[in-house]
Amino acid sequence: MRRFAQAFLLDALPPGLPGGVAAALAAAPERYNVAVRKPASIVLDRGDGAAVEDAVWGLVPSWSKTPDTKYTTVTARLERAPTSRIYRSAWEKRRCVVPMTGYYKWDRTQKPARPYFIQARDGRALFAAGLWDRWPADEPDLLTFTVLTMPNDAIPAPLVPDGPVFLPAVEAEAWLAGPRWPTRFLARLRQPALEAYEVSRRVRSAEVDDYTLLEPADAAGDMPAEPSDEAWLDEEDEDID
Repeated sequence: MRRFAQAFLLDALPPGLPGGVAAALAAAPERYNVAVRKPASIVLDRGDGAAVEDAVWGLVPSWSKTPDTKYTTVTARLERAPTSRIYRSAWEKRRCVVPMTGYYKWDRTQKPARPYFIQARDGRALFAAGLWDRWPADEPDLLTFTVLTMPNDAIPAPLVPDGPVFLPAVEAEAWLAGPRWPTRFLARLRQPALEAYEVSRRVRSAEVDDYTLLEPADAAGDMPAEPSDEAWLDEEDEDID
């Protein structure tokens, strides 16, 4: 997962969200190609209730000497995050929810690889469990986040059955508040039914950001990707335990 979309209609947001969150998401900027180091809307609780804020995708821990990291931190494996030196503090204290219209995933069984857009089968928004952090720790001026991932058989073939950990809207506050056993809390959640369809390879460019990215691909008119463009496609994160 290296790209996702955020464009919310109020009536497409499920009931059960914390007060004010649905309206804030509906009013948030529409983003159709959120990429690494790009801003996105996330839901977090700083101690005075759930709120929607912008944060940069790719978690930077508060102890980092620079506002970046040499690791790929857009996603964090659910089984590794609790003990990872990058994510441990955020896992214990700073959880967030990452709302999305859907996300892009590449089918690498074909040459060249082709992108698909994955969305909820019922057409409603998806809510992924995430972690956030602030940098620097003493005078934070940068909010960043990561999306938790795990195996997910709901992802349609031939796409790799691995992706974000989704949670129902009614469980958002429980996740933000910090369940006693967070790994067990997330692992027991039933994942939503998903569907996928092929979209244009234009999504590989972080500079392209408009609603046409969500339209089904026109196989005849879609330009093939250059081989060098495929190096980043859904590559596995480095082991940073």
